[in-house]
Amino acid sequence: MTSKKEQEQKTEKRLENIEETLTKSETFLIENQKKISLVVGIILLVVLAIFGYNKYIVEPKTQDAQEQIYYAQQFFQADSLDKALFGDGNHLGFVDIAEEYSVTKPGKLANYYAGICYLKKGDFDKAIEYLSKFDLDDKIVIAMAKGALGDAYMEKGDMDKAIDLYLKAATIRDNEFTSPLFYFKAAETYELQGNYAKALENYQIIKERYPRSNQAAEIDKYIARAETKMNK
Repeated sequence: MTSKKEQEQKTEKRLENIEETLTKSETFLIENQKKISLVVGIILLVVLAIFGYNKYIVEPKTQDAQEQIYYAQQFFQADSLDKALFGDGNHLGFVDIAEEYSVTKPGKLANYYAGICYLKKGDFDKAIEYLSKFDLDDKIVIAMAKGALGDAYMEKGDMDKAIDLYLKAATIRDNEFTSPLFYFKAAETYELQGNYAKALENYQIIKERYPRSNQAAEIDKYIARAETKMNK
């Protein structure tokens, strides 16, 4: 059993160790005061620069971009693709919005719209160019962009690339809308390649995971077709 004296000695020793540690810390701070102050100053400047950039550059540009993209979206909905892409003389189109407001969310979104416009116009290289540049944190829109990119490659005859993009689009965010849609496109493309086992696998994913989706309504027909072709 530890005596009272031994306990006191241990306590004194711990206090000495703490005091020694504090002394070393104080010495370090004194010796490196200038360096520490410089680092803190740099961090503060970076934080202020980011704040100022967002407040006085990004926010005003975002407001301008939102106003411009509104009109381009109206042209898009009216299927006036050239005006949607290039504007009407009074307002910018998606192409210029994507370039002039690239640091803003509307500017990034303009890449998606421009890609879809070019896809509808049959200019698949331009569609790929703009859809590849699209980058936002909205996973549903990202999934739609990946799927549209798959469509563009499909139109160019690159089925392997199309399938890869369809499957990525299906898995970016699991949901009842985009996931079954792109699993279905992947399955159909596998069928065109003659890969009926993979086609069947993707059709079954739709049947099992997304029974309430539009694609599931007649999925048994596609499953039966793939199974029949496999057995020939």
